[in-house]
Amino acid sequence: MVSLKRRTFKEAAFDQANNVLMLAICFATLYPIWYVLVNSFNDGNDAMRGGIYWWPRMFSLDSYKAVFANDGIMLAMGITVAKTLVGTVVHVFFTAMVAYAFSRRELIGRPIYMVMGTITLFFSGGLIPYYLLIRDLGLLDSFWVYIIPAMFSFFDLIIFLSFFREIPDALEEAAKIDGANDFKIFYQIILPVSMPVVATIALFHGVYQWNDYFTGMIYINKSELQPIQTYLYRVVAQSSSNQMVAATTGSIAKTVSSQSIKLATMVVTTLPIVIAYPFLQKYFVKGFMIGSIKG
Repeated sequence: MVSLKRRTFKEAAFDQANNVLMLAICFATLYPIWYVLVNSFNDGNDAMRGGIYWWPRMFSLDSYKAVFANDGIMLAMGITVAKTLVGTVVHVFFTAMVAYAFSRRELIGRPIYMVMGTITLFFSGGLIPYYLLIRDLGLLDSFWVYIIPAMFSFFDLIIFLSFFREIPDALEEAAKIDGANDFKIFYQIILPVSMPVVATIALFHGVYQWNDYFTGMIYINKSELQPIQTYLYRVVAQSSSNQMVAATTGSIAKTVSSQSIKLATMVVTTLPIVIAYPFLQKYFVKGFMIGSIKG
């Protein structure tokens, strides 16, 4: 009995320590976000004094007014929304089509294609050859540089392939008896019954497209084609925030600083995906679970 009580006490102490550790990790993860949010809503000049940790000392929306008054950030937001929508739709349908072809047993050379695709998951040609390829394709300073290179992902193909293999062959056989060809089977039968994995891949790629700043930084020189994440990078890492302060006029100019504009830009850039992610997380989990359980 004494041994059982000791073991129970140790388990309770371990659970309590584990809970404290989890709370500490959550605090360390969430507090930087809260710190940025609080300081972005504070008067810019007052925030430069420091000492703001939990709540704005002098509440002000002037930093956000300066951000939204900037035409560049609105244009960048539009580019991001457009490339996220177009890129996600194109990626999902093209990758699903290739995965459907891979799921056919009669595909000639399928083992070779699988090996070649698997190699690409671990090795790449490097940035310089890839840049030269993009240049030779005429995609530099083009909106399509966000879409065409990201049309296909072998990792997403594997997820699609795992789901397609679980679809009963009787569905396709019945469609072929009715005279349907492969394209009709794919669009009218396979895709409608594959909505869970389609939604999963759409969320995977949508989040990638929204967060991608590297493509705009390397392959785009035109400011009107830069996405919001690249714009954020330039505001934080370069002197764009000082230029925004200089361009600010009226009473707002007296209550903003380069630091407050940086923080407000960060919030505007990341808030949409931060709000959407908790609602999309279950699809991410489902996507990784597809094909993991047999029976």
